[in-house]
Amino acid sequence: MSSPAPLVELRNVTFGYGDRTILRDLSLQVPRGKITALMGASGGGKTTVLRLIGGQQRAQQGQVLVAGQDVGQMNAQQLYAMRRRMGMLFQFGALFTDMSVLDNVAFPLREHTDLPEDMVRDIVLMKLHAVGLRGARDLMPSQVSGGMARRVALARAIALDPDLVMYDEPFAGLDPISLGTAARLIRTLNDTLGLTSILVSHDLEETFHVADHVVILGAGGVAAQGTPDEVRQSTDPLVQQFIHARPQGPVPFHYPAPSLEQDFGGQV
Repeated sequence: MSSPAPLVELRNVTFGYGDRTILRDLSLQVPRGKITALMGASGGGKTTVLRLIGGQQRAQQGQVLVAGQDVGQMNAQQLYAMRRRMGMLFQFGALFTDMSVLDNVAFPLREHTDLPEDMVRDIVLMKLHAVGLRGARDLMPSQVSGGMARRVALARAIALDPDLVMYDEPFAGLDPISLGTAARLIRTLNDTLGLTSILVSHDLEETFHVADHVVILGAGGVAAQGTPDEVRQSTDPLVQQFIHARPQGPVPFHYPAPSLEQDFGGQV
C-alpha cells in the first residue's frame, strides 16, 4: 500500500536575501499526519522555510507545494484561502497585548468566518479547554505566564481546525515544566485532531522526543533526515556537531574575518 502524498513538498527550492543565498536547491517532504522537525544551526533557513510555505516569501527557483498547489503561483485571494487551512504558533506566542485571552483565540474565527458570536465563544472555550486554560479566558496577556501565553497562542493556532500547524521555536524561554507541557500538547493535538505539524526548534531532547520525522538543514540543503534515531546515527560532520553541541566543526566559532596580521598591522 503506497503512502499518502505529502501535505507539503519543496522541490529544488533556491531562496536568498540580497546576495546571500539561504536555501540552495532544497528538496524535502512533510508527511501527512506526522510531526516533522526542522532543525540546524542558526541562520540555516528554518524560519525561511516556514515563510515560503505560508507565502510570505516566494521561492526564487523551484516549487513550494501545499496540498499539491504551488504557493508561488497563487494570487492574494488564493493565498488568503490557503492560510485559513494553516495555523501558526509564533516565537514567544505573539499575542495581541490589548486583547483578552478569549479575544486572542477568537481573532481568527472573527476574521475568517461569519459565525455568530455565541458559537465563536463556544469554539474558543473548547480550544482553551484543550490546552488547559478555559479558566483563564478573561485574563489579559500581561496576567499570564510565558508558558500559559504559549498555550493561548496554540489554542489560537488551532481555532480554525487547520490541516497544518507550524511552530517557530515553541520551546524557547520556557521553564522545564512549561516546556514539557508544550511538547506534550503538540504531540496530543497532532494525534487527536489529525494534524500535520512542522516544528522549528533548537531543543534537541524535547524535539527528538515528540517528532516523527527530523530534517537537519545545513549549507542551504538537507544534511540529514529520517526518524530521530536515524538522524542520531548520521555520520555527516554538521549533524554530529549539532547533535553533540560541539563549538568547532562545519559551523565555525569565528565569523569570517581578515587575518590577525592584517587587522593588527603585523603586531601579532
